Amino acid sequence: MAAPFATSAALAALLLAALASGCELGERDLPYGGAPSAQRVAGQRLLAQYQCGSCHAILGVPIAQGAVGPPLSAYGRRSYIAGHLPNRPDTLAQWIVAPAALVPGTAMPAMGVSPQDARDMAAYLLALE
Repeated sequence: MAAPFATSAALAALLLAALASGCELGERDLPYGGAPSAQRVAGQRLLAQYQCGSCHAILGVPIAQGAVGPPLSAYGRRSYIAGHLPNRPDTLAQWIVAPAALVPGTAMPAMGVSPQDARDMAAYLLALE
């Protein structure tokens, strides 16, 4: 019976040491936020061009003030796309191109986004903290 307690005590000690050193549990690098700057800038421009802000508020896209869809702030820290799909660059790009193909019945419309444009848009969104 001593082994489980020892393991719990060791984990607690490790957690306390991390917190004492100034490391917050929320601090971590964005898992997919490292796309090249030019790709992120292109994605930011494309989010405005495809009028994503008609439905979504998007940080850094001035005309994106929509309230019909969820705000896309801190998108790079989200775990899921539409509450169903793992938030990864390839999946997010597929979602932007053809949302109903991944989540049938979704309210998100297909906007005629090309696969390359979708990759750039995903790069921008995944860099949002």
